[in-house]
Amino acid sequence: MTAKTNWTIDPQHSVINFKVKHLAIANVSGIFKVCKGSLLSENEDFDNAEIHFEMDAGSIDTSNPERDTHLKSDLFLDAVKFPEIIFNGILRKTGDDYKLDGELTILDTTKKIQMDAEHTGIGKGRFNDVRAGFEVSGKINRKDFGLNFHLLNDAGDLVVGNDIKLHCDIELIKQMS
Repeated sequence: MTAKTNWTIDPQHSVINFKVKHLAIANVSGIFKVCKGSLLSENEDFDNAEIHFEMDAGSIDTSNPERDTHLKSDLFLDAVKFPEIIFNGILRKTGDDYKLDGELTILDTTKKIQMDAEHTGIGKGRFNDVRAGFEVSGKINRKDFGLNFHLLNDAGDLVVGNDIKLHCDIELIKQMS
């Protein structure tokens, strides 16, 4: 049996971005400021690597404190009752690119999702640690996860769109055994 290599997410050099349509005309963007996770890989190319990832729901930040309070409330993420958004999955190599298949849990709902991933490189860190980068993108429908806030404007458009676009820049640190 091949030994697995453990990589942990460097939260100081990783960013979880999202954007969603507001009034069907413009995007509202934000980030989750607190995340943690790990990747277990048997191969240097990360094919079939196992991923576990968590975001702190209460760390959502859209640069608007009033909106952030609303998003943390029980009308959206209910961050007090459900403090973590969790993803577990497998990274699969598909030619030069990767697909990230797994299960995402928001509130108390778990759904299968697939996202695109690009391996952006491996290099040495400042303290001679080994680091790897990935850029991950995809989208989810918020209603699939019980995020059912529904308000229409005068034109009949949703105030908050259903599709949430995700873009993550992830830096991993190889753990030495």
